[in-house]
Amino acid sequence: MAETTVAEVMAELAALEDPRMREVNEKHGDDHGVNLTKLRALAKLLKTQQDLARQLWETEDTAAKLLAILICRPKAFERDELDVMVRAARTPKVHDWLVNYVVKKNPHSEELRLAWFADPDPVVASAGWALTAERVAKKPEGLDLAGLLDVIEAEMKDAPDRLQWAMNNCLAQIGIEHAAHRARAVDIGERLQVLKDYPTPPNCTSPFAPIWIAEMVRRQHEK
Repeated sequence: MAETTVAEVMAELAALEDPRMREVNEKHGDDHGVNLTKLRALAKLLKTQQDLARQLWETEDTAAKLLAILICRPKAFERDELDVMVRAARTPKVHDWLVNYVVKKNPHSEELRLAWFADPDPVVASAGWALTAERVAKKPEGLDLAGLLDVIEAEMKDAPDRLQWAMNNCLAQIGIEHAAHRARAVDIGERLQVLKDYPTPPNCTSPFAPIWIAEMVRRQHEK
C-alpha cells in the first residue's frame, strides 16, 4: 500500500465500520466503530508513513487518528506539534495511544511532561501525570516522590476522571516500585478510596491502589 492517499484510507476505514462496535465504544467516550485488531492489520499493511500519518491526523476522524498514531514515526514530531496534538486529542483512546505510543518515544517527552503536569486543562494534565508514572517506574532519578504523594493526597479525590485515573496510576507505581514510600502510598489509597468500586473483570487486577500495589509486589516476590 505504498503512496496511499488519505481518500483511499478513509474508504478502507469506512468499510471496516461496525455499528455495534461504535455503540460499545461510545459508552467509553470513543466515537469510532472500527475493530482495533482490524485497524492494526491495516496499519501493518501501510507500514510507517509519516506524511500520511500527519494528513490522517488532520481529518478529525477518530479511527483515522488512531491509524495515524500506528503508522507515524514518533521521534519525527517537534515539541510544539505534540503539544497541539495532545490538546486536540479529546477521546480517551486517541489520547491514551498518543501519549503511550508517540510522546513516550519522543525526545521531547521529559520537557512535555514538565509543561503538561500542572496544566489547567485536566486532560492535558493527565498526559503529564501518565508520563510521570512512566518515569516513577523506569527512571525515577531526580523525581520528588514524596512531593508527588503530597499532590496526589491533596488533589486526586476531586480530580476529573481522566486526571484522577492518571494520578491513581502514579500513586500505584510509587507504591509498587519504591518500598520506602509503599506504606504511605497504600495509606493514601485507603483513605481516598478512589476507584475502590471500579468494576474489574475476573483475572484482572483492581485499579484500587492498595489492591494493585499488594498484587504487583506479591508477583515481584514470586519471581
